[in-house]
Amino acid sequence: MKNLRDLALAAVAFAACPAFADQVLPTEQIVVPAHDIQRGEIIADSDLAYQQVAANAGNSGAVTSIGELSGMEARRFLHAGEPVRADDVRRPILVTKGSTVTMTFEAPGIVLTAVGRAMSEGGLGESVVVLNPASYRQITGVVTGPGQVRAGEGAAAPAQQIAQSN
Repeated sequence: MKNLRDLALAAVAFAACPAFADQVLPTEQIVVPAHDIQRGEIIADSDLAYQQVAANAGNSGAVTSIGELSGMEARRFLHAGEPVRADDVRRPILVTKGSTVTMTFEAPGIVLTAVGRAMSEGGLGESVVVLNPASYRQITGVVTGPGQVRAGEGAAAPAQQIAQSN
């Protein structure tokens, strides 16, 4: 009983001590879902909120800006109030594996288009592999829109431009 009383007195003394009264724990602002977000759902600003947490609460890697998540697709179920990490989201898939896509090849003075079958999936600015049904060759291209892929040497330029704009 004496140990419990001593512990209680120590706690009261610590709380009343002026040296510790002004000390405030550092906090950081992170982004959390305002409500549960389903896997595959596109995230809007209204789906998110800011939350203040202790800086040493083990939230390393948590997203700190709503702008980083707006328009992204949830890779997994996101629980309301839990920190969101960059790995939890991705750019929305615009080309799905097995779908028919339009490949565009541009060179000075000429634009060629062909239909192909996507062998992988990808979002805007990501590389995908497309099978050309006429030659059965696999071509790597960059997703430029829904069902649209830019092939050839100029394909890397849009991906670099998209990466630089983010």
